Amino acid sequence: MMKIRIDIDGTQQPLFATLAITPTVENFIKQLPLTLTLKDYDSTEKIANLPHKLSTQSAPNGYAGKAGDLTYYAPWGNLAFFYKDSPVGYANGLVFLGRLDAIPQQFKQNQPIKISISQMK
Repeated sequence: MMKIRIDIDGTQQPLFATLAITPTVENFIKQLPLTLTLKDYDSTEKIANLPHKLSTQSAPNGYAGKAGDLTYYAPWGNLAFFYKDSPVGYANGLVFLGRLDAIPQQFKQNQPIKISISQMK
């Protein structure tokens, strides 16, 4: 397991997530640090495109996103932070990366959010 730190622009309280060690996560970590703008998707998740697609080697074919999950949607190449359980359930191409320690109130609002993600040492 490894931890990442997520700083939300305009707030003083950092957010943390615990990631599983998988080839997809290792590929994601190589892109850190990142600054991304998250946009709301389906009133369920915040999404942002990554600079480079991640490897899905050895990843399951799909996953059902749950509130608090950090995932990667391979068909679109985007990161997805779920703040509600996915209404569609299982989605082909969705890869579980890890879990947020808490779901910030800013994720539940409809406007875009700028975040910075860094690896914890």
